[in-house]
Amino acid sequence: MTDRDVHLPVAAQPTVDSLVDYARRAEAGGYDCAWLPETWGRDAVTVLTAMAERTDSIEIGSSILNTYSRSPALLGQTAATLQEASDGRFRLGLGPSGPVVVENWHGMAYGNPLRRTRETVEIVRQVLSGSRVEYDGDDFDLSGFRLRCDPPDPAPPIEVTGMGPKAVELAGRFADGWHGIMLTPDGVAERLDDVERGAELADRDPDDVTVTAGVTCCALDDADRARDLARQHVAFYVGGMGTFYRDALVRQGYDVAEEIHDAWQEGERERALALLGDDLLDDLCAAGDPETAREGLERYAAVDGIDAIAVSFPRGADEDEIDATMNALAPDAS
Repeated sequence: MTDRDVHLPVAAQPTVDSLVDYARRAEAGGYDCAWLPETWGRDAVTVLTAMAERTDSIEIGSSILNTYSRSPALLGQTAATLQEASDGRFRLGLGPSGPVVVENWHGMAYGNPLRRTRETVEIVRQVLSGSRVEYDGDDFDLSGFRLRCDPPDPAPPIEVTGMGPKAVELAGRFADGWHGIMLTPDGVAERLDDVERGAELADRDPDDVTVTAGVTCCALDDADRARDLARQHVAFYVGGMGTFYRDALVRQGYDVAEEIHDAWQEGERERALALLGDDLLDDLCAAGDPETAREGLERYAAVDGIDAIAVSFPRGADEDEIDATMNALAPDAS
């Protein structure tokens, strides 16, 4: 049985309470985990703390905290604290993000993202073990840090995001889970080979690596509105959020992603949207009326090796549209 998770919306949410309310609704609807992205809104750690205090059973996770704006030691401390605050329900999602975020927003140099992610995962594991941290790496050289509280038992899983073969192989080799985004069902299936290869390099069982596929969803009675929102969301990420999303689609055989990116960068937003045709939208999203959206998610659930599907929402969706989608796609509604 494939788990059903939810990526909480971050765009244009009025209050912290509104985000916590989404998590509570997800818990009531039978979702397995509520993931909170950290982008340009509220910081994830504060909101996750509020979620931990006001929910009872749903798992909570960061998806993602980037590996540049916080040190690995601080990430370890944060994970230990959130595991305590949530009574063992926390999952730490990490990733390198991209230059648009790291350099433009945080003012930090972006380089060697795979190496930095690997070293961060290794250091966080040492922190969470409660042992003295001694680490001599290429990006980090640490000595002497140790938690001055009991280490979490069990330690929260460390899961990483990635779209390219090497990034996914890294997840299979070093992390407890992999989060795939901007991938069609066939694209996820192809990347599962990378998870397996990474696990084999580490002499691990690939089944010990939890695979979560994030899917942009919009389930509304007004099917055209749902599809328009999903189309705008995908075009924004392919065209405006660096090259990783574009490259992920090209890698899956959608060369039109190059044209979408170029049109967006040239300020031709309507042309970018027009280039994102129905076939690509249907392959990549679960959008339309509720029945159509549920069918879209089932295509992911049918992929052998996917452990969880994370319902995410278009950035332009309002509260009523988010609620409608969450309700229509909730496990208890299936």
